Amino acid sequence: MTLARWLAAIWVSKVLIGFSHWARRGGSSFPGRVARRLCPQVLTRLARQLRWGGIVVSGTNGKTTTSLLLANMLAASGMKVVHNRTGANLTAGVTAAFVQACSWTGRLDADVAVLECDEAALAGVAREVRPLAGVVTNFFRDQLDRYGELEAMVTKVGSGLAEVSHQGFVVLNADDPAVAGLAQQLAARPVFYGLDDPACAGVGAGEVSDARRCRACGGRLQYKVFYFAHLGLYYCPHCGAERPRPGITVTRRESLGPGGSRLEFAAPSGGLGASLALPGLYNAYNALAAVACALTMGVAADTVAWALANSASSFGRMEPVVVGGRTVILALIKNPAGCNEVLRTILEGTGDRYLLIAINDLTADGTDVSWLWDVEFEELADMAHRLPLVVASGRRGEDMAVRLKYAGLSPAAIVVENRLGDAVQLALEQVPEGGTLHVLPTYTAMLELRRILNDRGYGRRFWEV
Repeated sequence: MTLARWLAAIWVSKVLIGFSHWARRGGSSFPGRVARRLCPQVLTRLARQLRWGGIVVSGTNGKTTTSLLLANMLAASGMKVVHNRTGANLTAGVTAAFVQACSWTGRLDADVAVLECDEAALAGVAREVRPLAGVVTNFFRDQLDRYGELEAMVTKVGSGLAEVSHQGFVVLNADDPAVAGLAQQLAARPVFYGLDDPACAGVGAGEVSDARRCRACGGRLQYKVFYFAHLGLYYCPHCGAERPRPGITVTRRESLGPGGSRLEFAAPSGGLGASLALPGLYNAYNALAAVACALTMGVAADTVAWALANSASSFGRMEPVVVGGRTVILALIKNPAGCNEVLRTILEGTGDRYLLIAINDLTADGTDVSWLWDVEFEELADMAHRLPLVVASGRRGEDMAVRLKYAGLSPAAIVVENRLGDAVQLALEQVPEGGTLHVLPTYTAMLELRRILNDRGYGRRFWEV
């Protein structure tokens, strides 16, 4: 690699990032692709300058929020952090984050990198970054057209975690059998986290479950407690395998409704209480994963608590945008398990709920939308008296409307408007002053909705969040 190619990769990529932001395009992946074309070793060379090393965060749901919380904890402890905070989690996006953080001469002044990684891209990123630690959130059926069956996704992530330093550690969700099973193939030290609050138990039996077989013998797992989907306190009656005992737990969660949660943690270093401004049980899991990693790295408990209390939502993940005296909350949905938890979080409490559900079927969303039939939309029908209107939009708005009809909602309460800009306007017109519109979009629909709101002068561009 010549100095000229190295500098060209840095300069051209930085110019593209700056131009993309000026043009309000984002510039979160394309500059990284250009840098890699000019200098294929650019990511490896930049990552080697980290004083501590990299941390890779992967899994089906929650990796964006978990990595944001973890990056905030490490920054609050005084570390200089590189973080792909725009959510661009393929190799090009990770490369762009490093290029943006370095100087024009390619010098990187940073202690650690917190890198959200797509499950399929994790192995490639890890080979170049050589991480000191990994974090895995959960495994759910997601984008079968791209990932294949769940077992294929688990294998991909396992390959990436094999790149973690033997002196490092991997933070694993003990409550997810597929995640916990990764510990058997790791050279790095496993650190388990999980819930230890029976009050968080869900219905369980009627949920979509994607990993209900024992990893050791193939027998069907039994559960003492379900939290949601296949997460819980499981054991195998055939071979005796069971959920590993987590070292870091949430011992109590108090829901504060839309305002978030109050969480009590237990860890080898002692107890910890903190407020979390993100609602829902699934965000308690995300916070727990970040806490487990930060504490293992030696971050002080009071610093961790401060970072949790002062972290806002990442873009599109329960992100609030104030629009003309009303609040629009964007809550990304992409698979049955995650969508079920978003619905339950939205329906907590009392009062009417105004919904816009925007479904696209582009490559980044997953071209197969049959997963909508595994979502518990019947819970909306049970609350029909609190749903004055549900707007279905996006490329597959009609499919969404049909699903809602078969879930039991009255066709009179469902309006289809495929054009997202018109759908937002239509829905907002029904929301009273001071009210809230909950928007449940797939990935590309979320990006388009944020662009529409930004172009109308509301909210921040996603690279500013």
